[in-house]
Amino acid sequence: MKIVVLAGGLSPEREVSFSSGTMAANALLSLGHQAILVDLFFGMPEWDGKTDPFANAHPLSPYRVSETEPDLDALRLSRRDGFNEFIGVNVPELCAQADIVYMALHGDCGENGRLQTFFDERGIRYTGSGAAGCRNAMDKWISKQLFESAGILTPRGTLLRGGEPFDPESLPLPCVVKPCNGGSSIGVSIVYDRPALYDALKLAFSMENTILVEEYIKGRELSCGILGDRALPPIEIIPLHGFYDYKNKYQAGAAKEVTPAEIGPEATERLQTIALSVFHLLGLSVYGRIDFLLTESGDAYCLEANTLPGMTPTSLLPQEAAVVGYSYERLCDTIISLSLNK
Repeated sequence: MKIVVLAGGLSPEREVSFSSGTMAANALLSLGHQAILVDLFFGMPEWDGKTDPFANAHPLSPYRVSETEPDLDALRLSRRDGFNEFIGVNVPELCAQADIVYMALHGDCGENGRLQTFFDERGIRYTGSGAAGCRNAMDKWISKQLFESAGILTPRGTLLRGGEPFDPESLPLPCVVKPCNGGSSIGVSIVYDRPALYDALKLAFSMENTILVEEYIKGRELSCGILGDRALPPIEIIPLHGFYDYKNKYQAGAAKEVTPAEIGPEATERLQTIALSVFHLLGLSVYGRIDFLLTESGDAYCLEANTLPGMTPTSLLPQEAAVVGYSYERLCDTIISLSLNK
């Protein structure tokens, strides 16, 4: 098949996306597909629209994610082609020529449903969940309300909007402050005192105009992947320092990951059952990953769902899939097959 692996975009998770996209493209090439990596933001301005863009598909060198998120303002200034920030030069045309678009994007540019809607309107096939499910999962406040309405345990939260008055002194401590639509823990702070709270609010609001303040839950960090209608074995994440932030997620050796998580069969089955319930509640399909905190008393708090989970060398979903016999190549091929049949 001819496959556009779509990565990059104007997202704080841009570099993570390139790491996922490079690995996915190489895996698809090894399976005999004609897969090309395309940057959603910059596109492919050198393509003349006449030649076959898939003819020279070739393996790519591994992409290493830096320890800090990219400078998006500098990226904006570097592109002066007159196109908008949403989609780059020739991207719609390239995707229309593909049998399917493999979505290697992370963050709002690929997970908030806007791109899925764009493709649906043009009859372009793509991997992963549809627009409605992506919108539900990307907005952590919508997700939280859906969780609560379904009786799924989740940390209590408060929504704050820039420009609207609120009393910082009324916010609970300790707490977690995060952008409402962010990913990869960018802009997330765990706060224990008032001075740190003000810094955390400033940081989160610098990323987004809508932020979420949640009660802090002490527990083990766990994640459960979904592939098709199957919940994969949960994985436990143990950062060597601090919490599971951007650096600890993508730098090899920064966190210990245990798959399957050593939580016992009863807790494993319960976590998988909740993960599947969340997956269906949000309207997701094909694959995803649901994140949890498991307390000492055995309570499983659902934090969020990821519609396009990472596929980097340190990513969680490929590790979970490997436990049940999926090589990285087979995982990518399964995602393609499930997406074509959704």
